[in-house]
Amino acid sequence: MITVDAAWGHVERCSRCLADQLVPIGEALGLRLSAAVFSRVDSPPFDKSMLDGFAVVSSDRSPTRKVIEQVVAGGVPHHAVVPGMAINVMTGAPIPEGADAIVKVEDVRHLDEKTIEMPTSGVAHGKGVLPRAAAFHKGQEVLAAGRPLSPVDIALLAEIGLAEVRVISRPRVAVLATGNELVKAGWPVERGQITNSNGPMLIALLESEQVRSIDLGIGRDDPAELRRLMGEGLAADILIVTGGVSAGVLDLVPGVLQELGVEQVFHKVRMKPGKPLWFGQYEQAGHRALVFGLPGNPVSTLVAFEIFVKPALRVLRGESFRPPASMRGVLTAQVSLRGKRPTYYPCRIHFGDRAAGLPKVEPLAWSGSADLAALTRANALAVLPVQEAEFAVGDQVEVIAL
Repeated sequence: MITVDAAWGHVERCSRCLADQLVPIGEALGLRLSAAVFSRVDSPPFDKSMLDGFAVVSSDRSPTRKVIEQVVAGGVPHHAVVPGMAINVMTGAPIPEGADAIVKVEDVRHLDEKTIEMPTSGVAHGKGVLPRAAAFHKGQEVLAAGRPLSPVDIALLAEIGLAEVRVISRPRVAVLATGNELVKAGWPVERGQITNSNGPMLIALLESEQVRSIDLGIGRDDPAELRRLMGEGLAADILIVTGGVSAGVLDLVPGVLQELGVEQVFHKVRMKPGKPLWFGQYEQAGHRALVFGLPGNPVSTLVAFEIFVKPALRVLRGESFRPPASMRGVLTAQVSLRGKRPTYYPCRIHFGDRAAGLPKVEPLAWSGSADLAALTRANALAVLPVQEAEFAVGDQVEVIAL
């Protein structure tokens, strides 16, 4: 059995950033750029109007203007503006040649259909005009390498004329729940059976991480069936198997994985819940995969995912390895521990309720690693070190937000 810190070291050592690929910009949300992006165009590509109004020569002091044309967004002017003349332009329309300012529609008086009276104050040079390349110019770096693409970034890529972009590949993660006792959600549950809750939970967790998930369903405690399903899962970048990793007669997963050529890196971590965690790596014909064998109880599954799988996913997506971020909080109730392993205890952080400047941490009623109901009330895990058996009201603890 190894410590959590030692396990993190092994996971970091085995994790590698995925190769990059060219993807349509509509599929790139959340992915990281593998190279900087340079604009192919000026933005805006022409001097354009920032408001609805009239394009005029600002130095012309004549009180009226003859309106010679109207230009809407998407249109182009066919005349130049000279003193005594104006062109009616809409927001986003190109500035006509000769004009250097826009006077707002609200600031003029219409003498007839083709004549406007200018405001007595006139209009300043450049008023209402967004110059060509004011935002950025052709050849300028607009997005840095390593940047995770936001919806606004996707819009920018479209603006500069890119239909595809080169990014770090989206990780593919296969999920297999094992156990003769498991039935699919929605199916009748007979005596001795339970519904597979780990599979749907993991798929949802992966979706929240913007990962491409592959649901392998349920594998029975049969070596041949496990070999077939896990063999399929090894084609992904990460294979997550739940159940079958402890020390029971039907805990077949470690043996089958090793038969498939997966190298065991560690098995069992000094933590609660999650002790039976199994981790390995697989490589064949240039393809690499990480394998996490998570304990079958749902709280153990969630804790192991948060503590170990998420940091590995970050590396695959092009980020640096880092354990889960934590913060300090103050306990609102006593907690008693049994055993000699650090515990990740379901709790609620109350950010609006503080003590000594720190958020309050409410330990939840929790009956153990199978208590899924406790997780529905939790928004964090309190990290309780093994050195203490009793934690009192007011004690400060580390907390990992979920």
